[in-house]
Amino acid sequence: MEPDVKAAEARPPKKKKKKKIMAAPLYGLKPAVVDAIIDAARVDDGKTVRRLLHPLHYSDVADLLERLDRDDRRRVVAMTRRTLAPEVLTELDESVRDEVVQLLDTRQIVAAVRGLETDDAVEILEDLDHQVLSEVLEEVSDADRDAIEEGLGFPEDSAGRLMQRDYVEVPQSWTVGQTIDRMRESADLPVDFYDIFVIDGRTRELVGKLALNRLLRTRRPVRVREIMEVDVTSVPATMDQEDVAILFRDRDLISAPVVDEKGRLVGMITVDDIVDVIDEEAEEDLLKLAGLKERDFYQDALATTRSRFTWLGVNLGTAILASAVIGFFAQTIEQAVALAVLMPIVASMGGNAGTQTLTVTVRAIAMRQFGSGTTWRFVLKEGVVGLVNGLLFAIIMGLIAGVWFREPMLGIVIGVAMVTNLLIAGLSGALIPLELDRRGIDPAVASTVILTTVTDVIGFFTFLGLATVVLL
Repeated sequence: MEPDVKAAEARPPKKKKKKKIMAAPLYGLKPAVVDAIIDAARVDDGKTVRRLLHPLHYSDVADLLERLDRDDRRRVVAMTRRTLAPEVLTELDESVRDEVVQLLDTRQIVAAVRGLETDDAVEILEDLDHQVLSEVLEEVSDADRDAIEEGLGFPEDSAGRLMQRDYVEVPQSWTVGQTIDRMRESADLPVDFYDIFVIDGRTRELVGKLALNRLLRTRRPVRVREIMEVDVTSVPATMDQEDVAILFRDRDLISAPVVDEKGRLVGMITVDDIVDVIDEEAEEDLLKLAGLKERDFYQDALATTRSRFTWLGVNLGTAILASAVIGFFAQTIEQAVALAVLMPIVASMGGNAGTQTLTVTVRAIAMRQFGSGTTWRFVLKEGVVGLVNGLLFAIIMGLIAGVWFREPMLGIVIGVAMVTNLLIAGLSGALIPLELDRRGIDPAVASTVILTTVTDVIGFFTFLGLATVVLL
């Protein structure tokens, strides 16, 4: 019997099941690659390790090294140190970079330094042993040695450490044509640059800057001084890198010249370095709020234990102080068990309210947002916020406590305590970091412990004191 061809043709063709395609990341490490590299490293297959690393971007290689445990990291570095891109070192976390650099010999460190811009070279060399540093400097060119030694002479985390010494400068008397010809003929131009800096040909003082796009749009005979920008935002070489980052943010800068105390051009900072600074400073402030350090993630258990012990010890002392306040009212608590149930609520609400204010204050200090007229307005505002929230939660918690324990006066007591503690928490969260900053103490480190003590002590004392007077 022949098949019914027409019927078969009338039926729609059977749809094939589409395979579910998982979206692959556009960039970054794939878990399969990481696992393959680890497996190859553990069987001493250096050829496979190098083959797998070769197509990766240097930032991905740095990410890989940070993900590996110490033993696997040592294996991978040992197999790839002769082919490791110098830029990998600049992308590593500081603690991991120190470990990797120690695995390289002097010749390999010299090769890395030669392949980097001077600011990146300074960052890598600044933590080297003095003997190793001397050996490295002996092997680099005189120009690189002078630039690196100059950079190391500036304070840590300053613009002088951050800047690169490769930049384009021209006298203001030059023409556009001379400037273009000079750049075409020069073999030592920076890898990336956006502005040409104009100097006084006699004193070398910075007098202006000229954007590349404006240079290329201007006719060759025109003098540079006729088209340069005179209002230039320059950065002192001793300025803290955090202040430099704020300057870039406020002025929307792509690059900025760095000058010495006499206004002479000594370097250039570009926005790619500022992105790293912003990330580094934000991470540092975040960790300091918890009493931690940047290296905690990569340190071994013993080192991390030691670094956290101090602040935990301080916290223990403040907790004992709060407990002493509770102990002072031990007889009151024995006579009214409800107090033991409710008093953690008062302290907890005060602590959370204070932490909210504290976080905003520390960030504002870090971003240099306080001025002579804004400080007390901010403190007053936070006091008002604490008072209003205290009143609202006093009503809510007062009703809950009164119904829960069938004691209206207990609701009034916890309501008054709530108002008092949230008001004090709001004021303390603003005033404590401001006062610490005024005294030169890092508010991100010390504020949390002090604030917790204040809110616990005030909360317990107010609640239990009122309960003693009113209820007993």
